[in-house]
Amino acid sequence: MIRKIFRFFLGLWLFSLALTLLYRWVPVPFTPLMFLRLAQGPQEGQIHRWYRDWVPLEQISPNLIQAAVATEDQHFMEHHGFDFEALQKAYRRNQKGHKRIHGGSTISQQTAKNVFLWPARNYLRKALEAYFTVTIELLWSKRRIMEVYLNSIEMGPGIYGAEAASQIYFNRSAANLSKRQAALIVATFPNPRQRNPGKPSPYMQRRASKILRLMRQIGPTHLEQVNSTTKSKSSR
Repeated sequence: MIRKIFRFFLGLWLFSLALTLLYRWVPVPFTPLMFLRLAQGPQEGQIHRWYRDWVPLEQISPNLIQAAVATEDQHFMEHHGFDFEALQKAYRRNQKGHKRIHGGSTISQQTAKNVFLWPARNYLRKALEAYFTVTIELLWSKRRIMEVYLNSIEMGPGIYGAEAASQIYFNRSAANLSKRQAALIVATFPNPRQRNPGKPSPYMQRRASKILRLMRQIGPTHLEQVNSTTKSKSSR
């Protein structure tokens, strides 16, 4: 019995490694969240739809990459999957009773969660998220993590990835997004099903302006200088 259990978990581990290696080069076809949304059906008053168009990172505007890093993970190029400083800040803010709960998750953690796991809040899911975060940081480049992130993240009801969001909200490709448009798309996080960057509310306009200020502060991400097949070892 013990040997069978060991073989079972060994098989799961080997499968997870094989899948992670496959996704290092192959576009991610579906994510658990996509299956969940299909099962849930459209929100009230909405038509069921599905938009997704995978594009390489070179066809995504640096403005969107910069906006995502500025808002979601300013130390993306330096950390190895976890930003403990951001986690501490998020914990302190949550302890002060802020209305918006801050998680402190990095882009690497969000990618691991989006691609491999189901949406839930429990210790098992968090443990698996940590495992897959370490795994993709070891096996993928920073460029690849960002590419998968921006092609897989939910950006509206039935809308997944930068290209689909850009076409639907602004009638242009992801490569041609302006800074303001990129900021508006990122302003939908973490509630993309409730916010429309094509018809932004006053709150979203203010949030987009804040994101633009953050983008100016951090400057270019220079992801284009990171080789797509080797690990980034930026010393910035």
